[in-house]
Amino acid sequence: MSDFHVPRVMGVINCTPDSFYSGSRRDNVTAGLDAALNMIRDGAEILDFGGESTRPGSPGVEAEEQIARVVPVIREVRATSDITISIDTRSALVAEAALDAGADIINDISALKGDASMTALAAEREVPVVLMHMQGTPENMQENPQYSDPVEEIRAELLLAAQKALDAGVKKENIILDPGIGFGKRQQDNTMLLGLMGEWRPEEYLLLVGLSRKSFLGLIIDAENSRSEEFFHQHVRTRGAGAESMDPSQPGDRLTAT
Repeated sequence: MSDFHVPRVMGVINCTPDSFYSGSRRDNVTAGLDAALNMIRDGAEILDFGGESTRPGSPGVEAEEQIARVVPVIREVRATSDITISIDTRSALVAEAALDAGADIINDISALKGDASMTALAAEREVPVVLMHMQGTPENMQENPQYSDPVEEIRAELLLAAQKALDAGVKKENIILDPGIGFGKRQQDNTMLLGLMGEWRPEEYLLLVGLSRKSFLGLIIDAENSRSEEFFHQHVRTRGAGAESMDPSQPGDRLTAT
């Protein structure tokens, strides 16, 4: 698998009919495989597959439905490429099925809190696991997020999640932290996390930062259709602050980064 101490670009493939950015939706195996191959061609080094939309206000999706959406695509991609594959899910059943189909990483937006079996699975399979910070759940996370000191609170909660994973047997080198930009955050929280990333990021863990098509980027520059340009500049800044993995939905939008 890739050396994650060097910044890597993650492409996102949503095997869903309702993810927040319509351009990333792939609701059949052929479309998912085509998207994967295009992203690989454009320079993505990790592909992240999800079968459940986590946009604000979205309801959960049963594990069986997620498996039906993502596993056939992962199998096809794995048969075609040795690219690193991530499964975006809060369900241990989905994660296990995806790992069996060829996935390499568990990307859990609940930081292992959404399914009591997920921590044991990550420890047993000895795979990298992404622990993301989120206040609330996708259903309610943007209703009224509140922080007294967002940077310190989010850092502390991420470190606590990491320690719980360590205590359960997950290896330290397999823990990747994600501040959860846009997940239970106000606009000022998102911009503060990005602006101070070089100061708050825990040096002992790898870091994943996802900015793909997030609405706060459009608010910053007051132009919904200009998210791609602002996304590029934000990722250059996060890369300079030490992020190891960066998450664009459409790799072709940003491959001029150096």
